[in-house]
Amino acid sequence: MSISNGIRLIQVGKVKEVYEVEGSDELEFHFTDKISVFDKVIPSLIPRKGESLCRTSAFWFERSGEMGVNSHFLKMTGPGSMRVKRVKIERDPSRIDGSSTSILIPLEFISRYYVAGSLLDRMRKGKVSNEEVGFPHDHTPKYGEPLPEPLFEATTKLEAVDRPLSKEEARELARLSGEEWDKIFESVMKVDRLIDRQARPRGLIHVDGKKEFGFDHNRDLMLLDTFGTADEDRFWDVVEYEKGNLVELSKEVVRQYYRRTGYHDELMKARESSVAKKDEPPIPALPESEIDMIARLYGEMYERLTGSRF
Repeated sequence: MSISNGIRLIQVGKVKEVYEVEGSDELEFHFTDKISVFDKVIPSLIPRKGESLCRTSAFWFERSGEMGVNSHFLKMTGPGSMRVKRVKIERDPSRIDGSSTSILIPLEFISRYYVAGSLLDRMRKGKVSNEEVGFPHDHTPKYGEPLPEPLFEATTKLEAVDRPLSKEEARELARLSGEEWDKIFESVMKVDRLIDRQARPRGLIHVDGKKEFGFDHNRDLMLLDTFGTADEDRFWDVVEYEKGNLVELSKEVVRQYYRRTGYHDELMKARESSVAKKDEPPIPALPESEIDMIARLYGEMYERLTGSRF
């Protein structure tokens, strides 16, 4: 691929394009207006969504850096682009060991504070026990109730569909020591406390979120990618929650749309009956009314989380 303005496109992801910066060990992320759910890119663009993700993520990187949390973030280069330190993406886990440096940890780390999303389904199916999240054995979990203690989980990062892992499986896959695992957990909790302190006064409940990490050239832990946005994290409106209503203020509204239309059920049946991704039904485009609503949501969430105008 050709080099333009000193950067060369090396990867097109679900929601962003990745460029290498000529003559440096830096990358540049360009956030697009694409949106994805259920590991599917929707054939619809959400106006200014990329800008909202980029600016929200930069806000959190700057605030977490002030707290001493190391990250790959260097600077914003435009409303929808940022410069970051480069790490290697090793897709063969057997080539990762406990001394690998400047590398992506091939896991997504999920922190949960309420019964929400897929957690309730997994609890009902016995895949997650009451005791694992701090409830009594005979408790009947309800969607929306707070967890007695945070639930910290990991899934695969580089597989076609994210797969939940046990702590032991995750550590083995990424070749993490017990101390490194504990440091990741501590960093996630530290950043989530920051998000909660910022979100609560602005009428938002931080329900759950996912984060990615890597190691820098010294094998020091480094926060990567994006976090604390309407894409990676789930938020509810505090006032409505106190009335007993769960008003979603994140990408969950898009997932709910496809659940209402029946597409999610169709997709899950296809995944259960086949291992071939080509057999899955293509995801339909969003109607204009949904696109307009989602675009407003992303802009409003930037303002509520950061306190700045979008």
